[in-house]
Amino acid sequence: MAELADIENEFIRDEIEEFLERPDEIARTIETFANTAPEMQTIAAALIDGDNDAVDELTKEALGSGTEALEIMDDGLISGMGVVGIKFRENFIFVPEVLACARAMKAGMAYIEPILSASGVDPIGTVIMGTVKGDLHDIGKNLCIMMLRGAGFVVHDLGVDTSDDEFIEAVEEHDAKVLGMSALLTTTMPNMGKTIEAFIDEDLREDVKIMVGGAPVTQEFADDMGADGYGKDALACVELAKKFAEEEDEEEF
Repeated sequence: MAELADIENEFIRDEIEEFLERPDEIARTIETFANTAPEMQTIAAALIDGDNDAVDELTKEALGSGTEALEIMDDGLISGMGVVGIKFRENFIFVPEVLACARAMKAGMAYIEPILSASGVDPIGTVIMGTVKGDLHDIGKNLCIMMLRGAGFVVHDLGVDTSDDEFIEAVEEHDAKVLGMSALLTTTMPNMGKTIEAFIDEDLREDVKIMVGGAPVTQEFADDMGADGYGKDALACVELAKKFAEEEDEEEF
């Protein structure tokens, strides 16, 4: 089992010690970084620090030295955003800091995405994401979208204040097997249930896996609404989408 001292990058060690509190997340994050190259740890550290220029330069240098695009994406960018997601969830950082980290990841992905597209890497699946009707909050949703795309999903973002019909039309148009709904207000949370009911009314409920999330949303609420899954943060959102995609592949097989 990896230990904190196995991580070469001092900045990342300090981040784990200072900001991570849940034993499972501490163990998982230590294991992740202990098994990544020092150069990838440096990229992750720059991303966590929200240093757009550094991530841009370090990603370019890593590709130039022969590092695979997938390794940079997984071990550098996504691993770094994993820490950012935890810090945001626990209120250690707020919207401006998250936006800075998002810009940093975008700078790195600008080099990675064309390479992956040119190499013919098939996407894991297609996900529709949107904030429910009446809710204009999107920072958490956008963080999920960024990490889903980094993990290999095609994501169609419907934005905020999304109606039942807009969710249904997008799922049908893109033949998406996964739908994610976000809400930050307790007053808009019931609209998740209304959207699920709309899918039932249109006889489409069995065609798509629906996951829900947002600060006031809980597993109990998700169960009551009839959702297929609940993601407490961006990391859980990605893991849930991967699980649904794997289940879809197994059914097709």
